[in-house]
Amino acid sequence: MTKSELRKHYKAKREALSLETCDDLSIDISNQLLTLPIWDKSFYHVFLTIEEQKEVNTEFILNILSGKDKNIVISKSDFKTGLMHHVLLTDATTIKKNAYNIPEPIDGIPIPNSSIEVVFIPLLAFDNTGNRIGYGKGFYDRFLDACNPDVIKIGVSYFEAEAEISDVYDFDIPLNYCVTPNQVYTF
Repeated sequence: MTKSELRKHYKAKREALSLETCDDLSIDISNQLLTLPIWDKSFYHVFLTIEEQKEVNTEFILNILSGKDKNIVISKSDFKTGLMHHVLLTDATTIKKNAYNIPEPIDGIPIPNSSIEVVFIPLLAFDNTGNRIGYGKGFYDRFLDACNPDVIKIGVSYFEAEAEISDVYDFDIPLNYCVTPNQVYTF
């Protein structure tokens, strides 16, 4: 299927989930993450959940990172430039939802892309070769392209892999892993 077809299909599948089911599946995903060989790194970029889109609840990932005393990096999206600006999440960081209901930091200590070692990536769908579909704005492709080549890219999904996304582009950046409630995919 094409990105457009899959985007529509998975938005509907996600919408059909209850909030309680989303939380349960998010906990399962977080537990699966503990099996990955990524915990020797220092800087982890985490998206903040858009509850209205029923995204994977990253509160559980944030708790794991905090418990492991890791540096947590969050971002603010600039819809004029299509770029993301990153800050260190601290107790003093103020979070506010933007016009698209995306929780974002108001201010904070800037973190360069080059410092980020692991990125947890929101997505709607992914395939057996690590290609992913987001909301179609390209924020994460631009962000990942600006990171070090060895940055670890981890998608999180309520649903299992599709066989293939038929319209992958050269600038699409594939995942290293995708974690679902039931398994870890390695690419």
